[in-house]
Amino acid sequence: MPKPHAPPPLSHALDGREQDLLHYIYSLPTLPNLKDNPKEILKAIDTYSATQQPLMNIGIPKGNYIRDLIIAHKPHTIIELGGYVGYSAMLFGDTLRRIHPDGRYLSLEQNPEMAAVANQLLELAGLRDVVRVIVGSAATSLRELVDRGELRAVEFLFLDHWQELYRPDLWLLEDLGVLVPGTSVVVADNVVYPGAPEYLEWVRASCEEKRVWVRQKERELAGLRPRPGLVYRTAVREFETAFGRDGVAVTIVDGEED
Repeated sequence: MPKPHAPPPLSHALDGREQDLLHYIYSLPTLPNLKDNPKEILKAIDTYSATQQPLMNIGIPKGNYIRDLIIAHKPHTIIELGGYVGYSAMLFGDTLRRIHPDGRYLSLEQNPEMAAVANQLLELAGLRDVVRVIVGSAATSLRELVDRGELRAVEFLFLDHWQELYRPDLWLLEDLGVLVPGTSVVVADNVVYPGAPEYLEWVRASCEEKRVWVRQKERELAGLRPRPGLVYRTAVREFETAFGRDGVAVTIVDGEED
């Protein structure tokens, strides 16, 4: 089958390709060699996406770039918003385990069916001791993690769910007080395609520009309390992907103004 050029539909519901991926993986004659072997499973997922049906995975170029960021920053805990079939959790969770054998990777996925597929693949990869898939909306799960004391500071956050939620979920983390200057790194995927203009506007704005925005558009905050005094340093790295030009935004929390 020729390689697809159109991106898969953006939907909270499975359309069959995710379950088909599981059947594909478990029907491979090399299955015994995939057990406890994240790298080989990732290759198999990439092959399926290229030759069968396209999947909304991070992909090799962006995945390797983010993996290198994790190696550079060496977080003990990584939080992912939007787990899909577990591709990024597998790649980054395996990277985290090599840095910190007792590290934690928290993958927040709203769709329980997606979470089930991810858990099955992560089990095959031998990563269930590192990666925990949490089912529910990102906002609800983040609040619960903070309330239970499981999340006191964000070290490395990967945004890969719905782009229109990037900014409000960042505001929530600002409100919860877990974005820490000198510690927190936020990586956002798909900021070129489909694009996340409101998110980029916020993380690129000066503190004064953010304060003015909050004063003028308080009604749009929906009860959230952003911290416009947080000083962000953001750079966007662009990539050519199977679906066209895309980009990853990396935001460092540098400080906080009074």
